[in-house]
Amino acid sequence: MLHPTPRRTPPCPRGAPVSDPTPVIDDLREESEELDALVARLSPGQWRLATPAPGWTIAHQIAHLAWTDRSALLAVTDEDGFRALVEQALAAPDRYVDDGAEEGARQAPAELLAAWREGRAALDEALRESAPGTRFPWYGPPMAAASMATARLMETWAHGLDIAETIGVTRPPTDRLRHIARIGVRARDFAYAAHGRTPPAEPFRVELTAPGGELWTYGPEGAGQRVTGPALDFCLLATQRAHRADLALTAEGPDADRWLDIAQAFAGPPGAGRKPKGTRQ
Repeated sequence: MLHPTPRRTPPCPRGAPVSDPTPVIDDLREESEELDALVARLSPGQWRLATPAPGWTIAHQIAHLAWTDRSALLAVTDEDGFRALVEQALAAPDRYVDDGAEEGARQAPAELLAAWREGRAALDEALRESAPGTRFPWYGPPMAAASMATARLMETWAHGLDIAETIGVTRPPTDRLRHIARIGVRARDFAYAAHGRTPPAEPFRVELTAPGGELWTYGPEGAGQRVTGPALDFCLLATQRAHRADLALTAEGPDADRWLDIAQAFAGPPGAGRKPKGTRQ
């Protein structure tokens, strides 16, 4: 579950079938390790720097990742325990994400970093050991191991962007974005529903240029509604880390154009998103 506001079919690598979660679990580990290396060198004072998410410091960002990893671990290993978390969420729908981040952010940076490492290692092991075809409960629809890992990678990447922006570091995009792009495309109908709109009946064509230059395509080639542009820009849009006006995405057709205004790849209600760069204070 992505903290969505700035205050949440590419080819399968190495020839593995889409149902095989190993490639995305491997990519989740790499994404996490890169972010770990970024925050591990920060001073205690830097952990308290404010990020683009209002009210959230770098400590809040890592605490949220650690909290969500623990939630995912419960979903995979302890369905009753996860059900209790859902009940807590329903009791405080407007606060439970922020409350979880706030609780973790009170820890000393070394303790918080150790907790994040421990939780993500346990989740990594649990996902790898899960039985093929198993679907796990979540705050949205149940998810298979590959989908769970994809959601965790999406959050790790997006919150990592917030942290990198805060400390003035540019993280080069990688082809790990293929997982985030795929979930963003697959979440099209959810995005419409989240905004109280009826999804279009016809599929869209989406063509995204990967960081490495490959073209990732989704949907029928002859579709009348089309979205094209850099994969990085689409992922920034779908995770609400950039405003559409600042991205090189092109829509052909009114439905595709409308989708780019509401796209989101994360579960939960739509956020306010980022303002265009020229209007930020």
